[in-house]
Amino acid sequence: MRISFLPSRPVMAAALLAVAGLAAACASSVAPPVGPPAADTEFTIAVLPDTQNYLDYTHQTAEGFPFDANEMFLEQMQFVADNLESEGGEIAFVSSLGDVWQHQTLAMDEEHRARGFKSVPNPIMDGHFAPTEKVKTVEMPKAHEGFSLIAGKTPFSVVPGNHDYDSMWTSAKFPPQASSPADVDPNDLKTSLGVVHPGGLDNFRSVFGAETAFFKDKPWYVASHDGGADSAQVFEAGGYRFLHIGLQFDPPNASLEWAAAVMAQYPGLPTIVSTHDYMTKEGERLPNPIVDGHAVDPINNSPEMVWEKLISQQDQIFLVLCGHEHGQAWRVDDNAFGNPVWQVLADYQDRGQTAKDAGVQSAWPVGIGDGWMRLMSFDFGKEVPELTVETYSTYYRKQSRDMAEYAGWYKAAEKPDLTDEAFHEEDDYVLVLDDFRSRFGTP
Repeated sequence: MRISFLPSRPVMAAALLAVAGLAAACASSVAPPVGPPAADTEFTIAVLPDTQNYLDYTHQTAEGFPFDANEMFLEQMQFVADNLESEGGEIAFVSSLGDVWQHQTLAMDEEHRARGFKSVPNPIMDGHFAPTEKVKTVEMPKAHEGFSLIAGKTPFSVVPGNHDYDSMWTSAKFPPQASSPADVDPNDLKTSLGVVHPGGLDNFRSVFGAETAFFKDKPWYVASHDGGADSAQVFEAGGYRFLHIGLQFDPPNASLEWAAAVMAQYPGLPTIVSTHDYMTKEGERLPNPIVDGHAVDPINNSPEMVWEKLISQQDQIFLVLCGHEHGQAWRVDDNAFGNPVWQVLADYQDRGQTAKDAGVQSAWPVGIGDGWMRLMSFDFGKEVPELTVETYSTYYRKQSRDMAEYAGWYKAAEKPDLTDEAFHEEDDYVLVLDDFRSRFGTP
């Protein structure tokens, strides 16, 4: 769409001679006026939620798994790369919502240990969060390989999810009561499973930090905090300049204050915020009960606190993107200025039809992701701007709306009370941005 090709020099020379002859023969003719190019009023943001199960080292053939799930991740990243605006497509920005990889390398991070926090054994969760160097030899390198497919071709953001921290330990404040999966009370997960807490960001910074080649000296990477755990990007699309701010997991006050300062440097720009933990699949701004950052460490802000302290107080924020909670939802609330803020959740990590089809059997559901991702397409050419939200699988190569099996595969585990049509509408809908031009002007 936006790529022009220059012919070779011999072809150019021949063309110039032909043009000269044509000009001499038609000197008396007048070429019709050429109007300005048509405005480009449409673009797409690619949203990558919770890719951890693709990269999980236990989901690879080297560990006896029937297929290499990380190939599904690379396929997804290649799809994004192929459809970037710089490659003639519509994708102008890419947001990864965290939990890029699965495992950790430390039993507990030094910062929390030094502050007096204590961990306790967890007979159920410790098996899922056992530290391993394979995160460094398998998971993180594959994450780097995938994002290298888009590096240098588009502005993008990656925020740390709880799995991307160096450690994930069970807090002594919330010791688990269950000793086996059979003892887990689904109505009281915090008591039965305990509460785990992430800490340390050295692993994340080594791949996605502000000083990495992905972001260092990139003109669109305009600010960072805490080594890149929080970051800001500016991109142009649809006739507007947008500011994007990525916030770390349950961001502390220092992160929120930094974000407010960045917006003060870019006043009036329509702003999108991406963060990992923000909203449940029921559309509530509540933390996951077994990964409640504020409950364990009050320095972390809960999702509702992030809304109250930052998002509702900054009028240029119009859209919030999040993952972490298994499922999908959206809500809209007026901020302190009376303007709407759209808040959108997507997380497909529990979807494991690909594992079932490969014959995987397990007492626990084996989530993979099945290639699902979000495509959020803006159309500013309409009288009232619209944001179309679609869900696409790069594995099945279909939109969710076009898959007859979609509700049958996923609805029971995610939103069993919905009709099939209503379940489809959770992943395929249009948001009318009727206040956008009054807030941010015309292109």
